Amino acid sequence: MLFIIRSILLTFAVILMTIYSLLYCAFSPRNPKNNYHFAILFSKMACIVGLKVTYRIPESAKKNGSCVYIANHQNNYDMVTTTGSVQPGTVTIGKKSLVWIPFFGIIYWLTGNIMINREDKKSAKETIKDVVDQMSEKDLSVMIFPEGTRSRGRGLMDFKMGAFHTALQAGVNVVPTIVSNTHEQVNLNRWDNGEVIVEVLEPIDISQYKKREIRRLMNDAHAIMLAKYIQLNDEVKRPDNNTDCCG
Repeated sequence: MLFIIRSILLTFAVILMTIYSLLYCAFSPRNPKNNYHFAILFSKMACIVGLKVTYRIPESAKKNGSCVYIANHQNNYDMVTTTGSVQPGTVTIGKKSLVWIPFFGIIYWLTGNIMINREDKKSAKETIKDVVDQMSEKDLSVMIFPEGTRSRGRGLMDFKMGAFHTALQAGVNVVPTIVSNTHEQVNLNRWDNGEVIVEVLEPIDISQYKKREIRRLMNDAHAIMLAKYIQLNDEVKRPDNNTDCCG
């Protein structure tokens, strides 16, 4: 019964947000400023699925300026966990096929996120250049999932280089965002689905790396994120770790 109620509530919430996005974005469609607003709205749905999400975002994040945020990508519930960490002026980079997802695709397109064709390597390279240009012209940040696909319980997988090419070409810092393990954590028939911690770390100073040192930057970022991922997973297992829903 709880599964049915939650499914109806989630469907209803997404439909309402779709209608709202059409109205909200009517006079400024594809405006990157729209993305932050809707990312926060999506994060509010964590309560519907019974997740208690704690966000750890340092005050210094407000001063990050244009940067490349990188986050681990686990499953569809990233839509209600990672989204709460999105900072103003930040858009994501996703595959073009996302636009065809019912309701969500319209919101994703209207809110100014950048879409690439992953099947066309030449197009993807041109997109990186376009992203770098947009970051410079509009003072944008981008959030990228460097694993390139959902991990689905396989831990923090190897990274692809696109995010780090973008950061080095744009000359902006890389900011890791870590979400504790959510694999098989959500059971829509269970009232309480436990805690998730989302933490935004301090920027990795890009000035430490030369443009040809993409792999070193990528490996350093992976090591930092893996250590924090393990730490957060240990923390959410503690029996005394209680947090109000939606943190």
